[in-house]
Order: sequence, then C-alpha cells, then structure tokens
Amino acid sequence: MSELFNEVDEELRRERLKRLWDKYSLVIVGGALLIVVGVGAWRGYEYYEAKKAAEAGAAFAAAADLAEQNKHAEAEAAFDKIAASAPAGYRTLARLRAAAEIGTRDAQAAVKRYDEIAADRSLAAPFRELASIRAANLVLETASYNDLVQRLEPVASGNGAFRHTARELLALSAWRANNVAATRQWIDKITTDAETPGSLRSRADVLQALLPPTATKS
Repeated sequence: MSELFNEVDEELRRERLKRLWDKYSLVIVGGALLIVVGVGAWRGYEYYEAKKAAEAGAAFAAAADLAEQNKHAEAEAAFDKIAASAPAGYRTLARLRAAAEIGTRDAQAAVKRYDEIAADRSLAAPFRELASIRAANLVLETASYNDLVQRLEPVASGNGAFRHTARELLALSAWRANNVAATRQWIDKITTDAETPGSLRSRADVLQALLPPTATKS
C-alpha cells in the first residue's frame, strides 16, 4: 500500500509541476535569457573598458616619451588627444600634462589651463589642488601676494597632501612682498604641522632666518 501511495504522491507532484510550467514557462525562460544576456553584456562592457584603459595607457606613455625627448608641441597634441577621449583617470592626467607642455612655451596659457582644471568641480580634490599649485608656481615671481592667497589659501588651510607646498609658496610670496607678518604666519603653519616633510621644514627655517628679529618688550 505504501508504494501505491508514493506513486500517487509522485503523480500529483508531477501534475502540479506541469501546471506550474504551463503557466509560468515563458516567464522562467524569459528570466533565464535576461540573466544570460545581462551577464554577457557586463562581460562585454568590462572587456571594452579594459581595452580602452590599455589603449589610453599606451598612448599616455607614448606622449610622455615625446615630452622626455623635448618634442613639446607633439607631446602637447598627444596629451590633448588623450584628454578628449580617454577614460576619466587618464583624461585628467593628460589635461595636467598638456598644461605642463604648454608651460614650456607660454606660461600664461599654461596658467589658464591649470585654472580651468582647478575650477572643474567634477574632478577629485587632489587633482584640482595640484592644478592650483602648478599655476601658482608659474606666477610666483609676477603675481601679488593677494593673488597667491586667492589661489592657494583653500589648499593651504585644508588637510590635503598639497597643503605643505601651498603654505611654502604663500610664505615665499609674502616674503617677496615684504609682508613679514604673513610670512611668519605661514612659516608657523609649516613648522607646527607634524606631517610637514623634513626638507620643506628646513627651507622654512632658512626663510625664518631671513626675517628681521621679533621685537622684544623691555
């Protein structure tokens, strides 16, 4: 008898499965096809992105080689091409390198490029800060201290990796402008920051020695 009941249960299960399959077979097959297509599309996208990154890396290395050979005009054109079509990371690096190549022939044009990068809020903060630092380096000898403050104070006052360089440039600009108080202010920020690199701290000490002695009360 138990075998008979087992056969009946098995038959009922098959019947239920058949009804479910008849009712939902199109949904099940469609869902399976969507999964297969989705996985295939994702794999294709990954391959395409990897291919683009590899091509951009090779193009970037070739442009850097041109720069090393002092072929600045060709390097500038190559970096501009990468900046126009490469994936985001290489695109930003190429914009910075193109500005550097422009700087070999036209400092003001390079500053304009760097300023555009610094103002681009779609970029990560370190890229924008680096652009501000490079622009400030190009105008250090000609710009006023107030101009340097506008360019660099946000970088110097933050916690980013380029804050130390920004403070040094501001200290140098203040010293050139005979602004002793501002020079001391930035030197203090350099020397009191525990993460200031040793070489930069040493340069700050040299600049401190060039300042007139602090007035003492009698």
